[in-house]
Amino acid sequence: MLVNQFDQIITLIKQSQNSALRLVNKELINLYWNIGEYISNKVENSEWGKSVVEELASHIQKTEPGIKGFSDKNLWRMKQFYETYKDLPKLSPLVREISWTNNLIIFSRAKTNEEKEFYLKLCIDERFSKRELERQISSSLFERIMIGNEKLSPVLRELHPNISNTFKDSYIFDFLKLSETHNESDLQKGLVSQLRNFILELGKDFLFIGEEYKLQVGNSDFYVDLLLYHRGLQCLVAFELKADKFKPEHLGQLNFYLEALDRDVKKSNENPSIGILLCKDKDSEVVEYALSRSLSPTMISEYQTQLPDKKLLQKKLHELFEKSKNIDGNKES
Repeated sequence: MLVNQFDQIITLIKQSQNSALRLVNKELINLYWNIGEYISNKVENSEWGKSVVEELASHIQKTEPGIKGFSDKNLWRMKQFYETYKDLPKLSPLVREISWTNNLIIFSRAKTNEEKEFYLKLCIDERFSKRELERQISSSLFERIMIGNEKLSPVLRELHPNISNTFKDSYIFDFLKLSETHNESDLQKGLVSQLRNFILELGKDFLFIGEEYKLQVGNSDFYVDLLLYHRGLQCLVAFELKADKFKPEHLGQLNFYLEALDRDVKKSNENPSIGILLCKDKDSEVVEYALSRSLSPTMISEYQTQLPDKKLLQKKLHELFEKSKNIDGNKES
């Protein structure tokens, strides 16, 4: 009897948390809308250009260094966001009901206003996470339903993740000046953290830059598991950890990250970035290097000489997963 009463209190707590998340998200979207409107008006009146927006981003960073999410790219996104929906009174209220990340995905990938409305409503009704939304757009759900007169499958209808996961958005954490890791500790991040310590111990030439390092490409955000800098090679080194069997597309993704790093992060005096892919399934560990095609044979040889030995990384990867497996086993028992 008491357990049922206690569960009612837990329900009240969760309802309050969900309401707070909705309010914070709505306020964040309103802020981005208002900033987008302000910049749009300045640009339309020929008062501001690209350099002024870059100055604004620098000013925000210098004045309020703790505030994140206001790079010049994000500011231009806010302008695009406002201009996309400003003349669509039917859709503009809907954008306040979903996360900023999902908004970015919809207004950058949906081709028509009808498609935008479809995914906006679907996100609200089905509480789509970023991953689920991207999966449905990539599978052309809108086209299949419109053209084929299909109905949403029962599985899709039953897909209702916890609302806290729906709004588990890095932009909200940035907005509130919180660290996302304060609320979340999973296997992947634990492994990456241990891997970072191992690599820093392995060679004195490695310098730590960041975990979950955000890259902005167009209207999409991507995250490099671990980004380091090698003083001897004078280049950025991106590490990607995959807890599954090696697939060629893993290298393709890593090469995509390297191009973005070289274009937006690498300094002019630095060498092309390199990537190290680490894959671990139940049977084996795979370590692969991703090197820029612009590198000369001499430079490639130099990279391979100074980078950690593959066999050593494979051994460490095996140890990390065995350790995490034992920890999980102890928790279950």
